[in-house]
Amino acid sequence: MKIICVGRNYAKHAEELKNEVPSEPVIFMKPKNALLQNNHPFYYPEFTDNLHFECELVLRVSKNGKHIQEKFASRYYDAISVGIDFTARDLQEKQKAKGLPWEIAKAFDNSAVVGKFIPLESIEDKADMNFCLYKNKEITQQGNTRDMLFSFDQLVAYISRFFTLNIGDLIFTGTPEGVGPVEIGDKLEAFIENDSLLEFMIK
Repeated sequence: MKIICVGRNYAKHAEELKNEVPSEPVIFMKPKNALLQNNHPFYYPEFTDNLHFECELVLRVSKNGKHIQEKFASRYYDAISVGIDFTARDLQEKQKAKGLPWEIAKAFDNSAVVGKFIPLESIEDKADMNFCLYKNKEITQQGNTRDMLFSFDQLVAYISRFFTLNIGDLIFTGTPEGVGPVEIGDKLEAFIENDSLLEFMIK
């Protein structure tokens, strides 16, 4: 099982981090042991003092494929959830400043939190889908798929040029603007439309 992540897929998020808006998807990966599910608590790692949440829609791959054409891409995923791509922002900035890879800031244990999956067929319009994140019962992020630079199908087609997609792989599709820090004791809850699919504590 692979966890494939997309960076800078919302223009306003790229701008808030002072990054260039990309002309092609920005792809990075997390290992299997980055996955945290079933609303288990997330334990704040000791190696960072600036841990940020990034709320994202997460696709579940349902069919093996490589070099998938965009017009067929929707056949390769069947379920969706909402997740958190945790980022050790201080480590990321240090690594980027040195021109070094920044997996230690993105791919550490439990850094990919995923909620309950629901069938995509239950979504009325995947091109106009709302999702949001609450921290301590206050809304912090809101997104809609119409604002994505690259659609689900475009992402699947692009990713499959480089990596064979396998059943059970997860694709984090990018975060909208509004990312920010968490502290021990915070409670995060994430929704797709009106469905609460993820709820957990920072410990």
